[in-house]
Amino acid sequence: MVMLRPNILCIVSEDCPPRLGAYGDPLARTPNLDRLAHRGVTFDAACCVSPVCAPSRFSILTGCYPESVPPAQQMTAWGAMPADVRTYPEVMRAAGYYCTNNSKTHYNVDIDAVRLWDDCSGTAHWAGRPAGKPFLSVFNCMLTHESCVFEERLGAVKPHDVTLASHLPDLPELRRDLASYYNRIEEMDAWMGDRLAELDAAGLSEDTIVIYYSDHGSPLPRSKRFCYDDGLRVPLIVHVPERWRHMLPTAAGSRVSEPVSLLDLFQTFTAIAGIDAPKGVQGVPFIGESRKARDFAFSGRDRMDSRYDLTRSARGARYRYVRNYSPHRIYGQYYSYAWLAQGYQAYEAAHLKGELDPVQERFWQRKPAEELYDMWIDPDSIHNLAGEPAHAETLADMRRALDSHMASVHDCGFIPERSPVEAEAARHDPVLYPLKRVLALANRAIECDPANIPEFVASLREPSPVMRYWAAQGLLILAVDGHTMPADLHQRIDEESDPDVLIALLDAWGHAGSAEAAVRRLTELATDGHSLWIRLKALAALTDLPLFPGISLDVVAAAAEEPGQYIRGAAGYLKLKLEGSYEPGSKIFRYDLFLKHMEGHSGIGPQSFPELSNLRPARHE
Repeated sequence: MVMLRPNILCIVSEDCPPRLGAYGDPLARTPNLDRLAHRGVTFDAACCVSPVCAPSRFSILTGCYPESVPPAQQMTAWGAMPADVRTYPEVMRAAGYYCTNNSKTHYNVDIDAVRLWDDCSGTAHWAGRPAGKPFLSVFNCMLTHESCVFEERLGAVKPHDVTLASHLPDLPELRRDLASYYNRIEEMDAWMGDRLAELDAAGLSEDTIVIYYSDHGSPLPRSKRFCYDDGLRVPLIVHVPERWRHMLPTAAGSRVSEPVSLLDLFQTFTAIAGIDAPKGVQGVPFIGESRKARDFAFSGRDRMDSRYDLTRSARGARYRYVRNYSPHRIYGQYYSYAWLAQGYQAYEAAHLKGELDPVQERFWQRKPAEELYDMWIDPDSIHNLAGEPAHAETLADMRRALDSHMASVHDCGFIPERSPVEAEAARHDPVLYPLKRVLALANRAIECDPANIPEFVASLREPSPVMRYWAAQGLLILAVDGHTMPADLHQRIDEESDPDVLIALLDAWGHAGSAEAAVRRLTELATDGHSLWIRLKALAALTDLPLFPGISLDVVAAAAEEPGQYIRGAAGYLKLKLEGSYEPGSKIFRYDLFLKHMEGHSGIGPQSFPELSNLRPARHE
């Protein structure tokens, strides 16, 4: 006897927060998704694990937190896929499902994405399945990708109609970007309607579970790339037909307030299919007989484009907690791709002119170590409750939950990118990566308490380079805050052999008054004789130092002409700043060079980034 199993249709919109009628947005024109929500279940606190595409998609594909499998947590990293990590299309195909993907991949690991699926192409469709086979089909809509705001999209929503988040200034460019975005969302909804109509026309609606979600949040400033709800909260609407209602026994049109993570999709697919997920798959199913409720959805950010800014976050039904492990860096570091949007350009221009109020100006300032927001009454995350006695218990609970989570998933984001300790054997070596001790030291580093200096100095003798790195980070954070460094810091610099630790110590030394000597050595580390990752970190340190004596403009200018987009982006920005010619509208990103940089990665090419096909190279010369 053949066991009947439901089909699964996933319809996915790029870079799309819950700006839908189903979520109460009065401007949204989303009749198709609103009807789906009316017949299904809407999840109010669904979150992705990362506020950018590649790490988020890795977590969906593998059911693993990307920080557990470094460097998958970095933006566009393409590390090696561990042999023991499975993907959901492989598992579901083995269970008898016909699996298709149309068509974006961008999974952040060096795998042949096409081979994972029965069909992975611009024509992939469940209609190609063999007779009698259930299907799992994914359709990705690119219409709402970040690039959609680079040019105005006319439609029913006009700039004067929109309401900007309270942390953004009321600028024509930002209004235009948001209005264009609403108009793209309307087009996306029509596209989704076509996918649902195909299902109806084939008579398959009552045999198919439909899951609509987005890979992460909005492209507006302080949204994509940032660990607030604007970047991490995603729409999630699920319709379960009547014959399968036992898998999600809630009334049609109901809402779920408990948090859900997109990481849970893998476990959810296997639960729907009635099979066990492979060993090592993280998350919990939110559909099926074994469904479970979460207390928190956990997320984070690591490198974004060419900028390092380690952050971890926990989202409950009501509160979001954010922990910033780079409080010495400002929020609004320059990203050459994001700055193609006129909204970002205008926002920075207003900052440079001194035209922003204190709330709007916060984006251009350094960060607190901790942030806590009540998302029910403060959806824009303006009022940081972390220091308020009335919320001390909530803060303590979310601190403990985040610490426990990072330990349980073996968070490797505290290892500098491409350090030898990232290697699989090394990152599980308790001498090289004593995770609990690293977490404790990193948490003390962000306290910015000069009483911790003796511990940091002592930890510079540790055999673990990761412990030494976080000791150096602790000193750097204090140096940026104006605290005096140990008198023998230069001796510790001379003794240090690990380049990641060395860069942090040089950065601290430069901020503590030895800028000329520090800059000279950092400039040498930024030359093409070193790895891409060391150069990026050296360029970040050079960019953040307040003075530039001794820096070689020739070194920076040469790096700014390289084809690799990350080096080009970091060095191009620094070059213009050193020359005094930088303007927020300066164009550094080039799509043709970005694709050239990706050549040689298995399965990578223009088909991996279809949302960028409208960015003609000539526009960014």
